[in-house]
Amino acid sequence: MTLVPYPPDAVRRYREAGLWGTATIATEFHRVARAHPDRDAVVALEGRLTFAELDARTDLLAAGLAGLGLRPGDPVLFQVTNRLDSVVTWYGVLKAGLVPVATLAAHRGHEIGEISRRVGAVAHLVEAGLRGFDLVGFAEEQRRGHPTLRHVLVVGDDPRGHSLAALGGDTDPAEARALVEKIQAGIDPDDVAVHQLSGGTTGVPKVIPRLHAEYWYNGAEYARSWGWTAETRVAHLIPIIHNAGIVCAVHAPHSVGACLVLGTPDLDESLPLLAREAATHVLIGHGHYRAVDHPDFDAATKAVTQIVLSGAKVPPALFEALEARGLWSGQLFGMGEGLFLTTRPGAPREARLTTVGTPLSPLDEVRILEPGSETDVADGEVGELCARGPYTLHGYYDAPEHNARAFTADGFYRTGDLAAYGRIEGQRYVSIEGRIKDLINRGGEKINTEEVELLLLRHPRVAAAAVVPMPDPRLGERTCAYVVVDGAELTLPEVQEHFAALEVAKFKWPERIEHLPEIPRTLVGKTDKKRLAADIARKVSTS
Repeated sequence: MTLVPYPPDAVRRYREAGLWGTATIATEFHRVARAHPDRDAVVALEGRLTFAELDARTDLLAAGLAGLGLRPGDPVLFQVTNRLDSVVTWYGVLKAGLVPVATLAAHRGHEIGEISRRVGAVAHLVEAGLRGFDLVGFAEEQRRGHPTLRHVLVVGDDPRGHSLAALGGDTDPAEARALVEKIQAGIDPDDVAVHQLSGGTTGVPKVIPRLHAEYWYNGAEYARSWGWTAETRVAHLIPIIHNAGIVCAVHAPHSVGACLVLGTPDLDESLPLLAREAATHVLIGHGHYRAVDHPDFDAATKAVTQIVLSGAKVPPALFEALEARGLWSGQLFGMGEGLFLTTRPGAPREARLTTVGTPLSPLDEVRILEPGSETDVADGEVGELCARGPYTLHGYYDAPEHNARAFTADGFYRTGDLAAYGRIEGQRYVSIEGRIKDLINRGGEKINTEEVELLLLRHPRVAAAAVVPMPDPRLGERTCAYVVVDGAELTLPEVQEHFAALEVAKFKWPERIEHLPEIPRTLVGKTDKKRLAADIARKVSTS
């Protein structure tokens, strides 16, 4: 079975509780646009669109996509960065009944080739003019010999694909609206709306099917939990096609008629945008934890009432620096698979500093189990965080063997994260205490070390390899590879050439190489990664 559905009794319970609606994401967005036509929906560096303008423009795009022969249910690979047209294409694709596949602009053939074949992608949507890499040419290469990939769709100016700016431009707006309504009427709200990607499973990312009703609920509940209204202006700097971007910055503000202020990871260009647009809420990922030191930070946060920190444990110095400026901050821990934990308004200071809070939904179920078992640990003890609920998946797409390991017998998703329950002022809060999965968190991008090790072993001179996180003040962690080689030592450029030849996303490439005569082992024969991680941490701290 390619898709693992929610159990019927759970669906009934979520609907009866008023959590899941009965409309598609495109229909939900249209309703909001009708209610708030003249309010800003998106403001980006390139310009702005009101809800009425975004609604009309995406109707026309949907008509143009249908005119290419794309049909409801066809998967479309997304490889775009943070720009106004990225939001336009998101809703336009959904209105055409197509299924966005949220890959990263940084992914290359190693990832895209397998993901696109697994889902049967029919179109590849890419951004023209990306600095340092020709995504349009890459999409053309991927299409050759692909069993299902027929169309290259282009955001920006490039004649090698279908220009999204031109699609549907000659369609009558009333006809486009009628077509969208007809398409949406044929889609069940419990159908797959979007394919997100896992952040840390072994090998190429696993595909996470998100359904219309539960995915819109995820965003709407996030907005409700923070107390957002149509007056809220939500700033976002990290990749918008990530799950956090779609849930927290696109669907969530739009569910209440609020505005997305869409920046880029470049603080020099984004912080002035936040200041000019009077952002009231901003999500700061680990890669921007040092943003408080930027000369434009104070002006950018002048109107901010909520700062959410996500991606790694919050340094007390950062928390205190925000407090000294009178800025309230909380934490978010979330995943493409579903579960969100947050420290929302009203949470005590200690909880906001030391925990990731409580589950987003009143029907979220969270258990902390002894790793590898189905036995709950006591409060205060560390175990594996497991979850089930109204927006958490019940199985990866087309991955039965992996699903058998990734879920408990009663359907709780095993996150691979170590956590503990603690009590603060009588309330139970969850703290994240590490990982079971062997992952590197490079500025929010999760890198599976086993995948990198297997790629290293494909080099003809690498006899053994062990990959560990290397501390980094800006990104949190980078990738260090310990290798045993045949012959002369490998240089870092040689390793990078190897990864480039395998078409691996650049953020996964090792950023330091250490040579050993043999890989150290524990008493039971496993790679002694604790020893290696301590070794590189010591070398980095003394260099």
